[in-house]
Amino acid sequence: MKRLFVILLGCITFASAQNNNDLEKNLQAPVAKKIEKKLEKHGDVRIDNYFWMNQREDQEVLDYLIAENAYNDKMTSHTKDFQEKLFLEMKGRIKEDDESVPYKLNGYWYITRFEKGFDYPIYSRKKETLEADEEIMFNVNEMAKDFDYYSLGGLNVSPDNTMVAFGTDTVSRRQYTIRIKNLETGEIYDENIENTTGGSTWANDNKTLYYTKKDPQTLRSFRIYKHILGTDPETDELVYEEEDETFNSYVYKSKSREYIIIGSHSTLTTEYRILDANTPDKEFKIFQPRERGLEYSIAHYKDDFYIVTNKDDATNFKLMKTPLSQTEKEHWEDVIPHRKDFLLEDIDIFQKYLVVSERTNGLNKIRIIEWEGNKEYYIPFDNETYTAYTSINPDFDTNLLRYTYNSLTTPTSVVEYNMKTGDKTILKEQEVLGGNFDKNNYTSERIWATAKDGTSIPVSLVYKKGLQKDQRNPLLQYAYGSYGSTIDPYFSTVRLSLLDRGFIYAIAHIRGGEYLGREWYENGKLFQKKNTFTDFIDVSEFLIQENYTSSNHLYAMGGSAGGLLMGAVVNMAPNLYNGVIAAVPFVDVITTMLDDSIPLTTGEYDEWGNPNEKSYYDYMKSYSPYDNVVKQDYPNMLVTTGLHDSQVQYWEPAKWIAKLREYKTDQNVLLLHTNMDAGHGGASGRFEALKEVAEEYAFLLDLEGIKE
Repeated sequence: MKRLFVILLGCITFASAQNNNDLEKNLQAPVAKKIEKKLEKHGDVRIDNYFWMNQREDQEVLDYLIAENAYNDKMTSHTKDFQEKLFLEMKGRIKEDDESVPYKLNGYWYITRFEKGFDYPIYSRKKETLEADEEIMFNVNEMAKDFDYYSLGGLNVSPDNTMVAFGTDTVSRRQYTIRIKNLETGEIYDENIENTTGGSTWANDNKTLYYTKKDPQTLRSFRIYKHILGTDPETDELVYEEEDETFNSYVYKSKSREYIIIGSHSTLTTEYRILDANTPDKEFKIFQPRERGLEYSIAHYKDDFYIVTNKDDATNFKLMKTPLSQTEKEHWEDVIPHRKDFLLEDIDIFQKYLVVSERTNGLNKIRIIEWEGNKEYYIPFDNETYTAYTSINPDFDTNLLRYTYNSLTTPTSVVEYNMKTGDKTILKEQEVLGGNFDKNNYTSERIWATAKDGTSIPVSLVYKKGLQKDQRNPLLQYAYGSYGSTIDPYFSTVRLSLLDRGFIYAIAHIRGGEYLGREWYENGKLFQKKNTFTDFIDVSEFLIQENYTSSNHLYAMGGSAGGLLMGAVVNMAPNLYNGVIAAVPFVDVITTMLDDSIPLTTGEYDEWGNPNEKSYYDYMKSYSPYDNVVKQDYPNMLVTTGLHDSQVQYWEPAKWIAKLREYKTDQNVLLLHTNMDAGHGGASGRFEALKEVAEEYAFLLDLEGIKE
């Protein structure tokens, strides 16, 4: 095996001396060895010749990934200068010495800022007024300097403002070590709490810290511990263990700061436990025992809990409330009844106002309701397609609501809205540097494609103003389509590098997301998962039919579960696309969902189905990208992954590439790039991540013959 890779790398070295025009014919793509592995279930036998790749520490596996990276580097060597140009162009639009809008919590203003020339943020605070001296809590640039990957998260300041708990991950497996820093002395205590989610919450005694540990193998978050400041973490008390392997657990504090709340959730079911934050030595009480299919979330206000729930078949959710002393569902009363055309997504509670985040016809709505009086209204938005959502609002007693607004053509703004007077102030508008950006130079629209079953699929488009419908237009179509996760039409500075070079960018709001409500999600999961794939294909065909582009200039992109989407559509409609980018793709569906030792599997049964049941096995097999690779032409493809990915294991795309190389009958480009230092989210640091985007964009632009 090792000799094979020496030969391959030798070929690559030799080819590098050739002109770019002769590159492809002199390069040989890596050829992975085949070791037959029979996988049998329900009497069905699948042959997986690349199963051996799931050994992360095996040198032969690493050699294969390195060989693919070397092949990718040589195949794209003629675009390296262009990639650098794109990177600098995208970086040049970002205000390097930027900072967040300060927010006030418990007597301090908190600020996140960046300094020019540095990749990571600086977290600071100021006491009482913004004119006070700055206190540096963390300079992540200093903390990250000795690591290839560094992530700091879960910052959680104690109620007396003297300590902060924080989590760090230096591998990119999302396994965080929690530590505690004394904000008065700067000392970081020697109390390392390993293998956590990174998040934590303080009880009101300023010494008790609750946190969540993960299973070291599956990475399922399932145990809630209580740590006492100054003690050995090995002696921490286990206060809750989630024994159902399809559930994850977490812990947080209510906005009122009066309750510590433990949550347990699966795809279809939730359950909460509550504890007075002033009495950490007492036991948690179950809020409402879990019932399969019952989803709810809770928020405390005065003498009641407010509950967003799907109780009583409220498909799009409704708002209910119940007294503190009677939390079981038989005591819940309607506050905002269920409405068929409105998805109730979330609430924000203030002393005088209830703020409701809703969605109707795919568009975000923010509804303001006075607790006392009859005043009720929606904040007006006047765009055809936009994104608006409530922002950081930690203060209870205020008339001011912060929300964030942007659209495909409008940079992000943080708005402060006076719920009493209706006045609004733009606290910050995203600056787009470099060149002469003008939002009026771009056009966005929302169109509706018709799926083969007659369903109307919304599509958000953005392109340079003046662009005409023409089959020669390059168009990048993006979608996700799983978990009820909605890809809203958002502004992107990096996307300008495509738009300014003539690309149309399209977001297909396909079934599997929640763009058109909860049923939109339900109709794109389990035994209706194929709707997600056919919706995407039908949108592509509609865009061609309407003369926005043609198959010679149409490109598709998706990541993670959206990478599964890419894998499915290239099997189902390979001739529809000139190029496809699949980022960290979930493509080996059956094998992964049968392996309950790897992350996410058991908690995903309600999303994809449990293949231990034959009906689900058969349905998954009918669309699983890896299992459905056949001898046919495939489009040009770039596939990316991370060696330490905790969500989609690297071997899924690696195996997929190997099988595609074996089966595909075309001469199109097929590339795999494995980030050997990162995981599911890619590189850490705001500028390093841009290099990955530049690589993807250069791939697309090169296929279009655009060289600069």
